[in-house]
Amino acid sequence: MVDQPADGVYPEHWEADVVLRDGGTAHLRPIHPSDSDAVQAFHVGQSQKSIYMRFFAFKSKLSAKELKRFTEVDYKDRVALVITIGGDIIGIGRYDRLDDPEEAEVAFNIADAHQGRGIGSILLEHLGAAARENGIRKFSAEVLPENRKMLMVFSDAGYDVKRHFDDGVVSLEFNIDPTDKSRAVMESREHRAEARSIQELLAPSSVAVIGASRKWGTVGYQLLEHIIEGGFTGPVYAINPEALELAGMLSFAKLSDVPGPVKLAIIAVPYDEVPGVVRECGEAGVKGIVVATAGYADDGERGLARQRDLVRQARANGMRVIGPASLGIVNTNPAVSLNASMAPSLARRGGLGLFSQSAAIGVSLYAASSRRRVGISTFLSAGNRADVSGNDMMQFWEDDADTTAVGLYLESIGNPRKFSRLARRLARTKPVIVAKTNAMGLDLPPGHAVRTTQAPAEALDAMMRQAGVIRVETIEELMDVAQIVASQPLPQGPGVAVFSNSRALGKVVADSAAAAGLGVERIVTDVDLDAGMSRALPALRRSLQETLTLESVHAVVVSLLPARGLTVEKIGAVLAECSAATGKPVVAAFTGILDPSVYVEGMVGAAADDAGHAAAVPCYSNPGAAVAALAAVVRYAQWVVRDQGLFVEPEGCDPEAAHEDLEELLRPVGGEQLVRLDPEAAAKLLGRYGIRVLPSAGFRSDEEAVAAADRFGWPVALKTTDPALRHRLDLGGVRLDIQDADSLRRNITQMRKSLQRYGSPSLEVQSMAPVGQACTFRAIEDPLLGPVVSFGLAGDAVNLLDDWAHRVPPLSGSDVHDFIRAPRASRKLFGYQGLPAVDAAALEDLAARLTRLKDNHPEIALVEFNPVLAGPEGAVILAADVRIANAAQRTDTARRAMRS
Repeated sequence: MVDQPADGVYPEHWEADVVLRDGGTAHLRPIHPSDSDAVQAFHVGQSQKSIYMRFFAFKSKLSAKELKRFTEVDYKDRVALVITIGGDIIGIGRYDRLDDPEEAEVAFNIADAHQGRGIGSILLEHLGAAARENGIRKFSAEVLPENRKMLMVFSDAGYDVKRHFDDGVVSLEFNIDPTDKSRAVMESREHRAEARSIQELLAPSSVAVIGASRKWGTVGYQLLEHIIEGGFTGPVYAINPEALELAGMLSFAKLSDVPGPVKLAIIAVPYDEVPGVVRECGEAGVKGIVVATAGYADDGERGLARQRDLVRQARANGMRVIGPASLGIVNTNPAVSLNASMAPSLARRGGLGLFSQSAAIGVSLYAASSRRRVGISTFLSAGNRADVSGNDMMQFWEDDADTTAVGLYLESIGNPRKFSRLARRLARTKPVIVAKTNAMGLDLPPGHAVRTTQAPAEALDAMMRQAGVIRVETIEELMDVAQIVASQPLPQGPGVAVFSNSRALGKVVADSAAAAGLGVERIVTDVDLDAGMSRALPALRRSLQETLTLESVHAVVVSLLPARGLTVEKIGAVLAECSAATGKPVVAAFTGILDPSVYVEGMVGAAADDAGHAAAVPCYSNPGAAVAALAAVVRYAQWVVRDQGLFVEPEGCDPEAAHEDLEELLRPVGGEQLVRLDPEAAAKLLGRYGIRVLPSAGFRSDEEAVAAADRFGWPVALKTTDPALRHRLDLGGVRLDIQDADSLRRNITQMRKSLQRYGSPSLEVQSMAPVGQACTFRAIEDPLLGPVVSFGLAGDAVNLLDDWAHRVPPLSGSDVHDFIRAPRASRKLFGYQGLPAVDAAALEDLAARLTRLKDNHPEIALVEFNPVLAGPEGAVILAADVRIANAAQRTDTARRAMRS
């Protein structure tokens, strides 16, 4: 932590590690008076041309007065950020507030040796975030016309830049509030940079094993042996100060003795030696490290502190970190052939990318893929996931031509909003299968240091579903699904045919398929496999091809009992042939086979070719697993082809006005204090998003109640303000359809008398709403997930049965449509038992407005609408509870930053 300067509070939360355009890393932080010498060194190291571009004149050195001005800022009206690698400044960005308090002039200076690495764009994003935090909404700049690179930084940022030319200088100005275009630009740059950084790790040009050993069975021995025997195509270096020769090649005492560059270092040294090794790697220009060393998670907070220091040290020197406690990495591409893992041999080549966190889970996942004969493209074990994460891998897999489907086993999640964004994009082209523990988000495994959630347990699963993720429970289920998506075409619909050589078994499988949501179009149970190979296999081929050509059949489930003279491999080859010929998936289950030498679970069919492709069919030991996996793939295929809708803000929303309202309301609020808005303030804030609450008014006397009813118009409703009673007609908490003043006075007297047993809560008058189905909406700000919105039918459905639907914004049009229909009780909204259907479009519109409100304003800690009466025409909010607080930083913000 930097000491606090005298002229302002150092904003530590602006510090961030960032990934540069070429995949390298750097550290971004606010400038500090102690940076004076570093700024001078940066300036002196610049070319005359670069100095002229920045200052419009040549300065060989900065004066003491200039250094003082540049390094002593107040972090409000004057802000400067620096990007460093190895402690050296490689880029500076600053702004100075102008006479207009909402406008600031911005300027950048990038080291000559680091131009072209995207540093200017990153500085602009972070300066924009800092400026918005300080109430600035517009940037301006003056740039020389020949400074094309800096002009490109502004023009390519996604903002609406206005420019004019005057006195030989190009003047620019633009609003810095994030736009759809600026977010898209940021995400595109983030994708390219993070994908490149993982590419550098998984396809290095050279590898060094630090801690390599000649002692059989040690981690260092096995890693070196596996890399060599796996056929890695680049040079491999063994680093061990006590050995002259290892694995038949010359060993080096330290990394600096290696004659060539080292791009990837595998670290397998004792726990206390890791910091020194990481320092050597940074000095040697290593791009990434895989830390196999464990022990960090075993030492509690001290271990986590050392782990954070490890990551900070590596990133500050331009390196990514896999681990600690990593099982290693694998890349089966023949141009790489890297097995830098504890697996004894390079995996079978295929299209499945795999990611795991803990080493134990990684071993299980890797073993399951090997046992099932599912070929993989790449595998990465993140260990404690201190740096490289599943999000990074999804960025890489999206562009990786070798990967056709991906599987992740997650024990914790550091940035779920980013995960949702990346998974939704990746799942449009490649299936994403995720297995996670039920405790994920609620409890952290040892060595994992991320936030935990306070949202309902179902919210995280809902986020994954809306992102198109195929959610499974176990590693075995992950591989059940992976067998299909890694080898078969996606089914074009839910129609299936069932083949079996047993009538009873065929009926059971068909019933299971129907229960899983598949449409059983044909059941074929006259498959005769006892007629001998020469007759049985051709007959099976003809019948299967005929069935697969039916338009209503999109997939086939084959469930067979053992047959004399026919092997699983022979039958599997026929099934694979028919699937390949028709372009429709076929899955098989071979039951009743007792011989352990007979392979009945995994990929069965022809051998893979040189490219790793094989005409194979997924096989299972029981038909239930086959049906469940196929049903999951069908649901995914339907999600892929479905119109996802647009992320459109409803008409009549004014986020800027809402932001100003919240700034005013939060001005007197300190710390983590939670403030409940009064009805008037809540109605004003909600109105900024076109959300109207039916007016109500509290009263102390009967005459105040009558006056309020006159304002609202008769008839009116009378109800208590007690949250537990205000909707309970059966407990006397509400009285409806009061027609005149005399009736209102009588009802007030009677109601106060009946509520005495509940402590005589206060009363209010409200306009009568049209009759409708009572619903409830809730939105919260969660520490892990950020905004979470929930919907259900008010009353017993949510109070007793917990029948909620949960979603994590942003929501597309299709997401909102599904949201309203997700609760089990939602059938009551659509003509249940002869009742008229409600105006679902009105509920969807309200859901969309609430979602945008909550997504745009993390300061809103809670919004609850209860009840919302949905009728045949419209939906009316009867009561709104809105609470605000100082917002914590969300996990996915409008600036690129690595998880700290």
